Amino acid sequence: MSNYVERCIELCKQKNPGEVEFHQTVEEVLHSLTPVIEQHPEYEEAALLERLTEPERGVTFRVVWVDDAGKVQVNKGYRYQFNSAIGPYKGGLRFAANVYPGIVKFLGFEQIFKNSLTGLPIGGGKGGSDFDPNGKSDAEVMRFCQAFMTELYRHIGPNTDVPAGDIGVGGREIGFLFGQYKRIVDRYEGVLTGKGLTFGGCLGRAEATGFGISWYAEEMLKANGESMKGKVVSISGFGNVSWGTAIKLRDLGAKLITISGPDGYILDEDGINTDEKIAFLLDLRSSGKNICAPYADKFPGAKFFAGKKPWEVTADLYIPCATQNEIREDDARSFVERKVKFVCEGSNMSSTNEAIKIMQEGGIIVGPSKAANAGGVATSCIEMGQNAGHTVLTAEQVYEQLHGIMVHIHQACADASKKYYGKYDLVAGANIAGFEKVAQAMMEQGLV
Repeated sequence: MSNYVERCIELCKQKNPGEVEFHQTVEEVLHSLTPVIEQHPEYEEAALLERLTEPERGVTFRVVWVDDAGKVQVNKGYRYQFNSAIGPYKGGLRFAANVYPGIVKFLGFEQIFKNSLTGLPIGGGKGGSDFDPNGKSDAEVMRFCQAFMTELYRHIGPNTDVPAGDIGVGGREIGFLFGQYKRIVDRYEGVLTGKGLTFGGCLGRAEATGFGISWYAEEMLKANGESMKGKVVSISGFGNVSWGTAIKLRDLGAKLITISGPDGYILDEDGINTDEKIAFLLDLRSSGKNICAPYADKFPGAKFFAGKKPWEVTADLYIPCATQNEIREDDARSFVERKVKFVCEGSNMSSTNEAIKIMQEGGIIVGPSKAANAGGVATSCIEMGQNAGHTVLTAEQVYEQLHGIMVHIHQACADASKKYYGKYDLVAGANIAGFEKVAQAMMEQGLV
């Protein structure tokens, strides 16, 4: 193990105390980069890893708004602009009660490599707030978004930083944020992605992350002599990512049998594969209740298991699509004992580092989230191109580009792992393939 790598990990922990999610992703990425660092001593001389793990800019601000009862509310807002070596900062905004610097930094750091893997000219950043839109009225969400953007607007722009949505930030929130930005700067420009189709949005964006995950998983199976057709698949979550994944899995001939929420999971052995069932996922999300139990009431053949995760169900492929660290060590050991072959991460950092190690040592092929879920940001970049060129692509054109990007990402991960590790290791390969492009750009641009 490179001493330089270990020193940088420890330095990051010292500088960012208590931010466990950020520590986790830095450890996971930097450890896998060891063979690359050992071949490039100039990276240590240029303090490249120290620069990579330190955001170029971090902004924290208060957000003051008034609820429907006339009471003043105060939230915290964040934007961490991590790396602009290959393009303007690009990454979502997350509105959730558990948002704090450690989560925003973990997401922003991951975004550097994810965006690099797409092959598109976008850097890494992330932001958000501890505001929870669940249970809030449209008027309250609008007032919060306007207050949030009133501070954020000075730090973003179409050639500087282009935020998008994430957990808690969907089309409604993006619309309110864009309207306030336009109102303040008096310019109509593509400063946010995930916009509505009537004001610069991109066809296919809503389903892009899920489509990309399914296409990446398909490439994993192909590379190991198998096909998606006929495979039984278990996923978690019921939001946009799960919805898009369900659609594309059906198109590819797979049978999806689970979704989940904080309240438990649904098992539908008939398959979540009809238009009505898949559309109901969006009804669940829009309910604002953050539960999946109503699916079993709507479709009597389904069963609801309260307080449990779907990983106990027998399937050929598992795709976590809910939140970070949802696959833990016990889940990983269960997968190994049951001789599971494929896990493809849909949510950001779906598995703990220890769980990934257990799965890989047990012979499970793991598709890492920074590669598998890059379809969302790739399509956001397509939207940026539309806005800059004042043009509109058809959904078919977007899907064609996205499919090609996901095939390229899988191949880049596989090639990088073979080059440096001599084997098919998509986790290490994703980190290395994403890092090499950014590292070269940073070196060529000098000490900035």
